[in-house]
Amino acid sequence: MNASPEGLPYPDETIRRFLGQPIGFELGVTRMDALPDADRPEVAFAGRSNVGKSSLVNATVNRTHLARASSEPGRTRELNFFKIGEQIRLVDLPGYGYAKAPKTEIERWTTLTRDYLRGRPGLARVFLLIDGRHGLKPPDLAVMKTLDEAAVVYQIVLTKADKPKPTELAALIEATRVAVSRRPAAHPLILACSAHTGAGIDALRCEIMALAGVPEPEKAAV
Repeated sequence: MNASPEGLPYPDETIRRFLGQPIGFELGVTRMDALPDADRPEVAFAGRSNVGKSSLVNATVNRTHLARASSEPGRTRELNFFKIGEQIRLVDLPGYGYAKAPKTEIERWTTLTRDYLRGRPGLARVFLLIDGRHGLKPPDLAVMKTLDEAAVVYQIVLTKADKPKPTELAALIEATRVAVSRRPAAHPLILACSAHTGAGIDALRCEIMALAGVPEPEKAAV
């Protein structure tokens, strides 16, 4: 089973130091010409509306209200940029799928997201969030196709991993692994996370730390 590994590449103290940096909101963007300078790596969080994206972002950086979570699907309607020190940015993308908004507004932020994903220098990885109770759906496959065509590396993160039974979650992880195994831009490691219990969050943090260039302890000593 290709799930979050128990043996993490960074010890707890290194993770704590990484999260101890200043972490905060930088800006919200509604136009491509308003993007911040591509002066550091970026990781983007994408997923269907109400997949738990903002909650997962908050849990990942150990902050309560950094990304605004809402019970109403489709509330994120711009690209929200967050800085972790001077090392890396997190980008909270608008959810795709259901949203209570005019069609013209949905088309605007959908186009903005697509243009960002296809052409952003320094975009190191997209974490594609999939509801751990339901698995991949047609809208997810459409986004995966776009990322494959743009050669943007993406990694599946199963959210709400505390909801299904362990056997159900294991089966979903395996089914997801098989589904992405032949996709050219898909990262092979499937992460299963819960913003509620904290399960899998350190594994996600370690992926981000590696993309930020944080050296692993044994590598730093060489």
